[in-house]
Amino acid sequence: MKRIDIVYGGQLYSVGGREPDEILDEIADGVKRGAHWLRVNDGEGLRRDALLLITAGVPIAVIPIPGDREPDRGGTTTPLE
Repeated sequence: MKRIDIVYGGQLYSVGGREPDEILDEIADGVKRGAHWLRVNDGEGLRRDALLLITAGVPIAVIPIPGDREPDRGGTTTPLE
């Protein structure tokens, strides 16, 4: 996984070094607990941490961005150009 994009409050954030299922589980667990702060990266270039408050009813999108040699939707491996 190259990175995971997160759309929250109409803004784009990202997470690196984790798998989508980890993020989805963390979000689901946070909603079950009532609230949770999800650590993400704000911006590009140098890392700048941002904390997103995860609660019931707050829309959030998790968008996996595949790496250069990961399978595409058809199940074949294609390099990005």
